[in-house]
Amino acid sequence: MRLKEIIEQTVAGLGYELVEIQRSTAGLLRVTIDLPWSEPVVGVPPTPSGAAFVTVEDCEKVTRQLLFALEVDSIEFKRLEVSSPGIDRLLRGQRDFERFIGEVIDLTLKEPVGGSTEQVSARRKKFRGTLEHRQYPQGDPGKVQGWQIVWSEVPAVKPGQRVSKKRAPAPVQVLGFTLDELKEARLAPIVSFKGRAAKPGLD
Repeated sequence: MRLKEIIEQTVAGLGYELVEIQRSTAGLLRVTIDLPWSEPVVGVPPTPSGAAFVTVEDCEKVTRQLLFALEVDSIEFKRLEVSSPGIDRLLRGQRDFERFIGEVIDLTLKEPVGGSTEQVSARRKKFRGTLEHRQYPQGDPGKVQGWQIVWSEVPAVKPGQRVSKKRAPAPVQVLGFTLDELKEARLAPIVSFKGRAAKPGLD
């Protein structure tokens, strides 16, 4: 059995969700877990952000079970580290994208996009923007066809520089994508002391 399958089955069997697996050349095996997420039900108030999170006890429980499972399958490593997701949490698939609608994410595409015929201003692979559902005109209006991020690239202001109130706002840019086009996507590591806002439309 492959390493990912062993870890994923073990973590899921304990009631958690596997977020990421990282292996270093020094023999460190790092496993990131999270609590499972359920899609909100219309009419039911969403759970406040931060009301439930992975604890030290959760990580210790998963560590003990993984040590046993990996030993049984003779997986070689020098040190195992189990932790909760950081502010740059990896987005793995459809459920994660549904979960973090409305959040700012960093994504890297497999191939560069953009140019003179695209809404994106330059050929590039890396983007940061607010995650949204994308509806395509040729599709069923009630069916989500993909995803998009929306952003405005505001020019940097130099220290001491005054910004005119008459300056035109930066144009809004939109990038549509499918999960198959992604190399990696993560929550943008933006620290806010106000916490994450409740998702729109879930009240």
